[in-house]
Amino acid sequence: MTRSVYGPIKDFYLRNPLEGAVQEMLYLVISSIGLGGISPVKSLPSGTSCLVSNNLGELNKDKEVVACCQKEDLSASSWNSYLLETIPYEFQGEDSKSVSSRMNKMWIAVSATVVALLAIASLSPLNKFYHNLALPQLSLHGGVLADLLVTNGTIYTSNVTLPFADAMAIRNGRIFRIGNYSSMQDLAGFSTKTLNLEGKVVVPGFIDSHVHLLFGGLQMAQVQLRGVDTREHFVNKVKEALSNMRHGSWLLGGGWNNDLWGGELPMASWIDDISPYNPVWLTRMDGHMGFANSMALKIAGISNSTEDPDGGAVMRNGSGEPTGLLIDSATKLVLSCIPEVSIEERREALLRASNHALTRGVTTVVDFGRYYPGASTELSWEDLSDVYRWADLSGNMKIRVCLFFPMETWERLYELINEAGRKLSQWIYLGGMKSFADGSLGSNSALFYEPYVDEVQNYGLQVADLDDLYNMTVSSDKSGLQVAVHAIGDRSNDLILDMYKIVASKNGIRDRRFRIEHAQHMAPGTVARFGEQEVIASVQPDHLLYDADSAIKKLGMERAQRGSYLFKSLLAGNAQLALGSDWPVVDINPLGSIRTAMKRVPPGWEKAWISSECISLNDALNAYTISAAHACFLDEDVGSLSVGKMADFVVLSTDSWDNFAVEGSASVEATYVGGLQAYSRKPKEHM
Repeated sequence: MTRSVYGPIKDFYLRNPLEGAVQEMLYLVISSIGLGGISPVKSLPSGTSCLVSNNLGELNKDKEVVACCQKEDLSASSWNSYLLETIPYEFQGEDSKSVSSRMNKMWIAVSATVVALLAIASLSPLNKFYHNLALPQLSLHGGVLADLLVTNGTIYTSNVTLPFADAMAIRNGRIFRIGNYSSMQDLAGFSTKTLNLEGKVVVPGFIDSHVHLLFGGLQMAQVQLRGVDTREHFVNKVKEALSNMRHGSWLLGGGWNNDLWGGELPMASWIDDISPYNPVWLTRMDGHMGFANSMALKIAGISNSTEDPDGGAVMRNGSGEPTGLLIDSATKLVLSCIPEVSIEERREALLRASNHALTRGVTTVVDFGRYYPGASTELSWEDLSDVYRWADLSGNMKIRVCLFFPMETWERLYELINEAGRKLSQWIYLGGMKSFADGSLGSNSALFYEPYVDEVQNYGLQVADLDDLYNMTVSSDKSGLQVAVHAIGDRSNDLILDMYKIVASKNGIRDRRFRIEHAQHMAPGTVARFGEQEVIASVQPDHLLYDADSAIKKLGMERAQRGSYLFKSLLAGNAQLALGSDWPVVDINPLGSIRTAMKRVPPGWEKAWISSECISLNDALNAYTISAAHACFLDEDVGSLSVGKMADFVVLSTDSWDNFAVEGSASVEATYVGGLQAYSRKPKEHM
């Protein structure tokens, strides 16, 4: 290792966190006693650290003198002689005695400075203060240094110009340089930390393109019914939760899927005898159906005479009595009676949800909020002011969020963006407008051209008035806002594509990035329209795990096989995929979702469901990173590990890219947001 003239002194003394400040002080001291002309030589051979002076004391200014120090160890007592040995120069009138005198002065000044700085360094408050200063870290060569070097791994960048790298440098929370380790070494300084990947694979931080973040966080503290596969288990979970509740309190929860216990829908009579003093409301996994006990129905005033609202339905038995099940907009009949969740509960939900997302490698989410058919359009706005802005100002944001709002409130979002811009901070982005075209397959409310096989008079629900939806879309798009519409059935997807085409023609060419959320079932010829119209397909692979059996049962084998979850066909038609979870409908788990998109094997199946629609690891990763970022206009900040972008990345458990590409199996070892470790499966190690 080659060192500069004052490198040995620094190595001898500086074993403390203030080395950067000491280095600068030493340089100033040396300069003040006549060695201040020292400057780097940039054209010297690799492996040599040299200093050049044109003003070394009384040196001849016409000569350039090089001082190269190559000794590894140096005692304080031999400092003067060492300098005399290793700095050959010519004098004009100065003898060796005067040179020695000058060296003694320098040694005294440097020693005094170092002692003072070491004393300061021992004061922990000042030490902490120094490290919190946002001062540039400079190398001995005058360049800027990295805060963190990530080395010795396989880094997938999601950047087509440089798909893979083995090292990257991070500074001020962003990618400073990426490529080979040899190109990073000049960025390493005394304060630079190093993350040795030990061969592990790194990918960009995952962007979940469709979540309901606070809903997910709230459900984590409620009755969890995901995975319940028998009626008895369902009832026992409710009974257990009620045992700890005060009389009169609402029992809330969700995640149930009747297909797991054979398809029979729950009825109020299942739990009425165990819940005589508590109203109960439990949402189905897809959020488009809810289940109430008789006490909740009574509080909501739901009876035989209650009419179905537009875009919804009250399910009844053969005698016309409500069974306890409400679909889509009918859910508002009960929801309006449930006490509002407190601000504190919502804030706690955000923290729970964010921590959970980080364990899965998610660093950014597109949040469609607590809005769905039947819900108040104010909820999303209340969450922005009461939760997200609070978290931002108080330093409690842990992941980045792109927020979408009910389309009915487009003017409000337009005004806010004009006033504050789309980027409220490094954590909060204003996305666009959201609306609904239909319901869900599991609730028999997705809109199809043909009726459900198990309900021959039912084609699904059109949950929005098309004229109103068109007018709001025209206005939103004309104002420069992005529009996303929920569509699951084949007919609803065509209706929205038709509407988007008319709106684009009316408002003219621009980079609008229309989205269809879910895009699950397609009629023949529909797939090609996504690419032709440049409409983003925001899809959730893990839905197919639960829909495979259900789709065959509800649509028939031929319809289900022909038009369900056509990921590869969409890509082949030049459509852009953005992958997500729809959490809490299914768990937030990008690696699991990526494997699903690659393999498409539902639980209990031995083979893939529609194997021709399996996609590659690269396509799935891109759909969770750079394509997902493009789909919400965040591609300048996140989505790939590229110079200038946020240093959001995930360290995976696998050390073989080839195995990962074939099997799609890996887990999250650590998650970094802005270059800082936000989650680690192992205890944090000193880097």
